[in-house]
Amino acid sequence: MEEIKILAVDDETDILNLLSYNLKKAGFSVLTAEDGPEALDIAGKECPALIVLDIMLPNMEGTEVLKRLKGEGGTRNIPVIMLTAKGEEIDRIVGLELGADDYITKPFSPRELILRVRAILKRGGPRGEEEAPEKAAAPSEILSYGALTIDTSRHKVSVAGVGIDLTSTEFRLITELIKGRGRVLTRDVLLDRAWGEDFHVTDRTVDTHIRRLRVKLGEAGLYIETVRGAGYRFTDEEGS
Repeated sequence: MEEIKILAVDDETDILNLLSYNLKKAGFSVLTAEDGPEALDIAGKECPALIVLDIMLPNMEGTEVLKRLKGEGGTRNIPVIMLTAKGEEIDRIVGLELGADDYITKPFSPRELILRVRAILKRGGPRGEEEAPEKAAAPSEILSYGALTIDTSRHKVSVAGVGIDLTSTEFRLITELIKGRGRVLTRDVLLDRAWGEDFHVTDRTVDTHIRRLRVKLGEAGLYIETVRGAGYRFTDEEGS
């Protein structure tokens, strides 16, 4: 079986060696880069299963690297864990709003990093389906409401016939919300269903992803209602 490739990006040699050593020890094939342009070049050519990306890089900030990764079709769906020495909440929020899947602050526990990497890869999504061609494709399920259409088996979302690019986490969120149409889903429920119980994120992470999801959905973003003090609900105004 081909080893799963992880791209580690950091300009500090000690940190990069630490990442490489622990990822290889955990059974992954490791690619490394020391700055933003090199990271983008490797990501485009090698299409790793996941990227561990430092936010403070020379030549190009990690946030700019993340923005470019999410802006290209070939790298858009690669999950990214942001790594930084900064501890301010604003840095975490910016990373999440740009499409990061998780955020770890230095100094970090190598064991925790590996657990988070495995949790993200375990969540699967389009890449996981491509890696298992021998498995019969699941029957297509089309979920629709108003201008919004979701093809669950093909992981495609459209609004008024126009395709919308969503991350795997955003796709799971909108799918769970529309399946629970009319019911309030608490943040804990959404955390469990969209991230999984082994994934360490906070309620604020849910809010950040919902906000970004609404923006991407445009007019259909209005279907997602905030229920103060409870969670979120996909509107049921048109009835069943």
